[in-house]
Amino acid sequence: MIRLLFLIPLGLCLLWTLYLQLNGYKLQDGKKGYIYILIVSAVIALFYTLMWWLTNR
Repeated sequence: MIRLLFLIPLGLCLLWTLYLQLNGYKLQDGKKGYIYILIVSAVIALFYTLMWWLTNR
C-alpha cells in the first residue's frame, strides 16, 4: 500500500491539469492548486507511514 502512495499526487495533479485546460486556464494560473495538492498528499503519506510504523512495532 505504501509503495503506491505516489499515485495520489500524480492522479490529483493530472486531474487538476485536465480541469485547467478544459476551462481555458494556463498552468501558471493553477500553481496554487498544485501546491495544495502536494501538501495534502504529503499529509496523507505521513499519516499512512505513521500508522504503518505504529502497527508494525
